[in-house]
Amino acid sequence: MLYFSKTKIFVIYSVIFFLSLCAFLNLIENDQNFILSKKVNLGLDLQGGSYMLLEVDSEPVLKQKLQQKLLNFKKYLKKNKIQYQDLKITNQSINFFIGKNDIEKFEEFFLKKDNLINIYYNQYRSYEMTYSIIDNEVKIEYSKFGIIEIKKTTLNQSLEIVRRRIDEVGTKEPTILRRGNDRILIELPGLENPNRIKKLLGKTANLSFRFVSQTESTFGSELLFFENSDDQLSVSKRVIVSGDNLINAKPVFDNQTNQAIVSFSFDRVGAKKFGRATTDNVGKRLAIILDNKIISAPSIREPILGGNGQISGDFTFQTATDLALLLRSGALPAPLTIVEERTVGPDLGEDSIKAGAISLMIGFLLVIFYMLYKYRLLGIIADLSLIINLILLLGILTILEATLTLPGIAGIILTVGMAVDANVLIFERIKEEMKIEKSTIHAFDMGYKRAQSAVIDANITTLISAVILFFLGSGPVKGFAVTLGIGILTTLFSAYFFARHLSSFYAMKNKDKQIVL
Repeated sequence: MLYFSKTKIFVIYSVIFFLSLCAFLNLIENDQNFILSKKVNLGLDLQGGSYMLLEVDSEPVLKQKLQQKLLNFKKYLKKNKIQYQDLKITNQSINFFIGKNDIEKFEEFFLKKDNLINIYYNQYRSYEMTYSIIDNEVKIEYSKFGIIEIKKTTLNQSLEIVRRRIDEVGTKEPTILRRGNDRILIELPGLENPNRIKKLLGKTANLSFRFVSQTESTFGSELLFFENSDDQLSVSKRVIVSGDNLINAKPVFDNQTNQAIVSFSFDRVGAKKFGRATTDNVGKRLAIILDNKIISAPSIREPILGGNGQISGDFTFQTATDLALLLRSGALPAPLTIVEERTVGPDLGEDSIKAGAISLMIGFLLVIFYMLYKYRLLGIIADLSLIINLILLLGILTILEATLTLPGIAGIILTVGMAVDANVLIFERIKEEMKIEKSTIHAFDMGYKRAQSAVIDANITTLISAVILFFLGSGPVKGFAVTLGIGILTTLFSAYFFARHLSSFYAMKNKDKQIVL
């Protein structure tokens, strides 16, 4: 029936009023209030900005993990009294020679699937390592599955740390997505100069504290350069404390030296190690090393027992802030390389907005005039429904704080067509009912009911396509899918609630008159 209860009318117009207010928030400049700050954000192609495609180099991670496997495997061989020679890592594989009498014992290490007691076997099995034996020479390496798993884990960890670093900088509405098996896509709308971001992402940020060796020839030491000079120091390879034990870092200004420094604090384990090391080595120099570059190498004047310390150097406040940011966000598991970079100027984005707005306006006006010409007064209802539809769509996008791109505008334009299509189907069905029904109210009611299945089917099939595009697509394709999917829902609401209520009101007022469609 065309009857609408007061509760139903209240709910319909409450939804319209609320989403209209949300859409209106885009005209208010307020970044402080949580509610008033909600807006539809413009994508990279609309407001300009920077685009970067990073590649994760997982080779160092593979080498590091293989080195750990080597140490554990050596323990296993000794524990089981397996004779071996020339155990080493070559070309991402563990190689050694084994006696003929120990081959069978060694194969049990890999082949016994029920060997749940052997902790070393379980450790190797977790990464699906494979082996081969040719002329008593054993070669152990990661399987394809094991390599894929390591690369996948490395990419996910890198993605999270990249997100932390960019968020700490305060970049507004960045897009950070994984691409394939070893790449990360970054879009930074509104950022025209990405040099600072590139510098932050270019550092792995592996922090370590090591003692300076007394002489360059000291066993177990290596020569490292200072970060901003060609000076070198011989530094012990033994790590006293690593950046993994760091829980906080922040830039501060030292009033005594009038220089910016970085203040840091360790967790309980790190504080204990640091306190013991500084207590036993008062007077020695402690090198603070970031990515194999010495930041500073101060002398230990007294034990540092509180778990807090400072990194001093030739810092500006900006470089101290960036260093603190790197330390807080954690070290990248693998180096990142920029394989593609481009900058979209704001003028190009402004032209895109104008072109999109003009195309939307032209399409909108043509639809309005056609509906007025074709359906007269009902055309006005359809046009009002179309306007409400766009307002509802904008309101939902505002609540979601969605990012609008050019494909998103295309989705909105397509929504206009879908909304008109629903009304055309309904009004044409009403025309058919008017020919066989004497009652205007009954004709309108049956028109809406009998057109319902066609309208819902058409919109649901399109909605399914939008959902598939969202989950399988990426970047701009997702933007198109989001606006199209939300547009379908608002189309059904505006056609079967708002437009139907206005149509019922019109039919009730003219139930005794001859209505010409």
